[in-house]
Amino acid sequence: MPSRRQEKVARIVKEGVCDTITNHLSDPRIQGLVSVTRVEVSPDLRNAYVFLSIFAAEEKAQALTFLAIRHARRRIQSLLAPRIQSKFCPVLHFEMDEQFKKTLETMRLIDLAMSEIHARHPEDEPTEPPDPSSADEPPA
Repeated sequence: MPSRRQEKVARIVKEGVCDTITNHLSDPRIQGLVSVTRVEVSPDLRNAYVFLSIFAAEEKAQALTFLAIRHARRRIQSLLAPRIQSKFCPVLHFEMDEQFKKTLETMRLIDLAMSEIHARHPEDEPTEPPDPSSADEPPA
């Protein structure tokens, strides 16, 4: 379980990295929407693992964006350093966060399974529930 200090540094790193990528990097390779999903800081506060979720039109653009962000690691770290009230700034390690993609894929599979079930048994489709507000009205 992370300490309060780790959580505080992780929060500052997350906010700083988000701000830096959004407002201070002008690399044309960065395309699409970049989201910092989480940050994990080592117990000695020397390393920060930044998990990114990148939404781009193509896989190639996504990989290029991730490469550009990794290339700008030192720039991001230098802009982050003044925000952290510590003797040193943690070394940033960027990782792709695949959790959101896995969640979307799971939701797609559930929808697919439900549509197959409804196609096999159309009589079991749920009907529109009665309006609950009309049941609470007193008789006239």
